[in-house]
Amino acid sequence: MAKFELKLPKMGESVAEATITNWLKNVGDTVELDEAVLEIATDKVDSEVPSEVEGVLSEILFQVDDVVQVGQTIAIIETAAESKDAVQKVEANEAEPSKELVSEVEKTVVAAQESVQTPVQSTTERFYSPLVKSIAKKENISQEQLDAIAGSGKDGRVTKNDILIYLENRTDQPAAQPVVASQPKAVSTQPAPKATPVSVNGQDEIIEMTRMGKLIAHHMVESVQTSAHVQSFIEVDVTNIWNWRNKVKATFAKREGENLTFTPIFMEAVAKAIKDYPMINISVDGDKIIKRKNINLGMAAALADGNLIVPVIKNADQLNLLGMAKAVNDLADRARTGKLKPDDTQGGTYTVTNVGTFGSVMGTPIINQPQVGILALGAIRKVPAVIETPEGDFIGIRHKMFLSHSYDHRVVNGALGGQFVKRVAEYLEAFDVNREI
Repeated sequence: MAKFELKLPKMGESVAEATITNWLKNVGDTVELDEAVLEIATDKVDSEVPSEVEGVLSEILFQVDDVVQVGQTIAIIETAAESKDAVQKVEANEAEPSKELVSEVEKTVVAAQESVQTPVQSTTERFYSPLVKSIAKKENISQEQLDAIAGSGKDGRVTKNDILIYLENRTDQPAAQPVVASQPKAVSTQPAPKATPVSVNGQDEIIEMTRMGKLIAHHMVESVQTSAHVQSFIEVDVTNIWNWRNKVKATFAKREGENLTFTPIFMEAVAKAIKDYPMINISVDGDKIIKRKNINLGMAAALADGNLIVPVIKNADQLNLLGMAKAVNDLADRARTGKLKPDDTQGGTYTVTNVGTFGSVMGTPIINQPQVGILALGAIRKVPAVIETPEGDFIGIRHKMFLSHSYDHRVVNGALGGQFVKRVAEYLEAFDVNREI
């Protein structure tokens, strides 16, 4: 029988690795063409890896929670049809192996035995991410050595930076000695305090966090530790937008077969404001600022399990309102049905989140790293307001909302942060009520 190597497929331009979350087939199972063999996950998107051939799964080369690089062989499938190459490989294998080949095989066996004998595991007292375990396995770091590393993450968790710093200093220090992870400038180098013990009684329910929940928790804590978060708020009169949408939404739904929400209008205003203030569209790399050429807007969307995901509208400034509405609806629908591709969540340069969906008047969102800003849209409310006219001021009922802009004060000062959100408000309040879509 011929052997086919099932490799981790390319999942997007910026996706280099994935974590195996579940094997759908066991060794010995029959596999059909295009049948899913395993489930994988990147930072936020789950997907399946289908088989490219028919046959029998003969070997599984990685286990659940292992991190695999794109292009790596993850399983071997034996097929019934023998190709010419397969016959040649069999004939070559029947020949007497060379000394070099025997030596290489022996080295591989020894390395495999060592990795099996000293697996790195998370414990009830300390959790290691798949990435950290992958690095430890690759660099032959034992469980005892890993346990001795002082983590700088939440609850003393070992981060990627901690283990890389340990590797840099390993030749100069005994293996069993703890290594204190270095911190960025202006951040305390004291070890992270241990979490306060939580008492549990018989009536309490212990719920295991989901994989995505753990990822989100890690990203949020990492963002707060990385960026100096500050906020600017502004109230916006969106009465014109409210009335215009009510006027055109039925016609739009009949013509396009989908709903017209407020989100594309807000995203259009944000894209315009970023063009006016391009230093909001940046990232920080050490002491350098990376000014992004493209305006790729992240759009926080709710998943079926209550978690949030941030698909990205690429080159949002190049879309008209119809194109923006189509992009928003497409990403939101695929997020709800779990059909997003890994590349759909990559490459964002600025993020917008709609906290008003849940009834919140305003919020202080956490920056989506490595971006430097995020805008929260509050709920639209009918409120009494002072209306200025040439004939004088009077009180009227208006539709208003709050915009909350969180930004990284390391590189965005209060003036820029405030001017940007004010420009978004100006675009919204100047919306043309006679506009066609």
